Amino acid sequence: MEATENQVAPNENEAKPAAETAAAEPVKKQTGNESIPGDRFDWDSFEKDAAYDMDKGAIEESYNQTLSKVVENEVVEGTVMAIDKREVLVNIGYKSEGVINISEFRYNPDLKVGDKVEVYVETAEDKKGQLVLSHRKAHSLRSWDLVNEAYENDSVVKGYVKCRTKGGMIVDVFGIEAFLPGSQIDVKPIRDYDIYVNKTMDFKIVKINNEFRNVVVSHKALIEAEIEAQKADIISKLEKGQILEGTVKNITSYGVFVDLGGVDGLIHITDLSWGRINHPEEVVSLDQKISVVILDFDDTKKRIALGLKQLQPHPWDALSPDLKVGDVVKGKVVVIADYGAFVEIQPGVEGLIHVSEMSWSQHLRSAQDFLKVGDEVEAVILTLDREERKMSLGIKQLKEDPWKTINEKYPINSKHTATVRNFTNFGVFVELEEGVDGLVHISDLSWTKKIKHPSEFTSIGDKIDVVVLEVDQENRRLSLGHKQLEENPWDVYETTYTLGSIHEGTVASFVDKGAVISLADGVEGFATIKNLLKQDGTTATVGEKLPFKVTEFSKSNKKIGLSHTRTWEEPKKEESRSEADSTQRAVKKLKANLEKTTLGDISGLAELKDKMEKESRQ
Repeated sequence: MEATENQVAPNENEAKPAAETAAAEPVKKQTGNESIPGDRFDWDSFEKDAAYDMDKGAIEESYNQTLSKVVENEVVEGTVMAIDKREVLVNIGYKSEGVINISEFRYNPDLKVGDKVEVYVETAEDKKGQLVLSHRKAHSLRSWDLVNEAYENDSVVKGYVKCRTKGGMIVDVFGIEAFLPGSQIDVKPIRDYDIYVNKTMDFKIVKINNEFRNVVVSHKALIEAEIEAQKADIISKLEKGQILEGTVKNITSYGVFVDLGGVDGLIHITDLSWGRINHPEEVVSLDQKISVVILDFDDTKKRIALGLKQLQPHPWDALSPDLKVGDVVKGKVVVIADYGAFVEIQPGVEGLIHVSEMSWSQHLRSAQDFLKVGDEVEAVILTLDREERKMSLGIKQLKEDPWKTINEKYPINSKHTATVRNFTNFGVFVELEEGVDGLVHISDLSWTKKIKHPSEFTSIGDKIDVVVLEVDQENRRLSLGHKQLEENPWDVYETTYTLGSIHEGTVASFVDKGAVISLADGVEGFATIKNLLKQDGTTATVGEKLPFKVTEFSKSNKKIGLSHTRTWEEPKKEESRSEADSTQRAVKKLKANLEKTTLGDISGLAELKDKMEKESRQ
């Protein structure tokens, strides 16, 4: 026991427990099959036993070399040793493993035991003696290097969709918040963004701004790359006329996009139905499964033209063989234009009613004046071409042609009321009834007024009384008159406005070389500028009433020439002429009596002669 106490305890305080332990539990040294009781064990020999080829210090140094030297606040690589719902156990070669919250690996849902991961050493040993590691901090330190490396290599990265934001989503990529635009989530329109929140997805980094630390990622780019490969494969197998099944992916005003299983095709609105439609939604709906036929495709531009109506028989092929020109059909106006209206007599079969076939009137108007979209009409088939699939219709043929009985209904000299429809420089076109138009020549509007343009006399839409002057049934023409409703006043004017007669008139207006003078009874005359000179030397002005002398009258040309100047100038000339005649007669009398006079009489006569000559000069 003394030997044992000396070997185990360097002092008395430690010797007692060691001795007690030795007594309580004998220690045996195994040498082969032999064992030595603890009370007789030689500890000095044990420590120097030849079984160890190195001393204790060397063993400790060798053991320490198997452990990694951990430096705090550095990034090291570790191996995942275990994973549960809350934590990941990582071995970095230290005497203990580090525990990391599994949320730090949410961007990598495929993490498994044995994977190598980078971790940041926060503390080699906390209060509990535990190694504290962080995967997030390790990523944060290397995140921009990883992001730039992925961008330069065009490699795929994993990201965790954290939340929605205006215009897209926020994605955690290597610990950096990147922006995922809504247009870059998928190749098809996304209706519900929330289904992507809290999901881990593959992305491509499409844009980096190192100055502002902005990163833009795209999931759509990965899909497009895959789709392009699928497209190339699908298009290589396409053939015109091939029937495929697809899903309605998008609907626009001009057509429908159909997903053919990796490649999109377009059904133009005109290829959706044999009948006319206003919008593709009348035929298909989103996500609907439909069968389509390939009409055409472009290998280079990856465009595929599809058809839906081509899977159904053409309506013209089902048109009744008994239908012929002259038959009356019913239909609905589906399209209207200025030149005519298209009427659908059965789905996919249309006929055109030209505006000229809507009315017997020669005065063509717009088709909108007769019909509107949606009207149900009856029409007569005018032409029918089954090969070209064309049909022309008419509705005026359902009414009697008014020109067939024109002579009975509108005989010459008959009076009627018409509607003014149009003007020309030479007259007025009026409508007596639908299909019956006539012309009132400008010279037949008034007996007295000089009309330069019909708009001075009437207006479009006005009612006007007319008399039939001439009927041309073959050419469908009527010559009409308005002034003929009254007697020709020029028969009366001929007796009233005789040459030399004087009448009161008013200066109505000035024209080239003269003025128009308004006389009684509404008749007008004309006076030249020199015939407007007044006695005081001035010229008559508009609105001034003056006496005028008739200097010219032409019944055939309906012309009256007038002069105000002559009303005062001619009487003065007559007075001067009368005085001259009196003087001349006195002189002749004096000459006749000259021979009978005395010298005294001669001198008296000479004085009288001089006096008379002076008066005549004045």
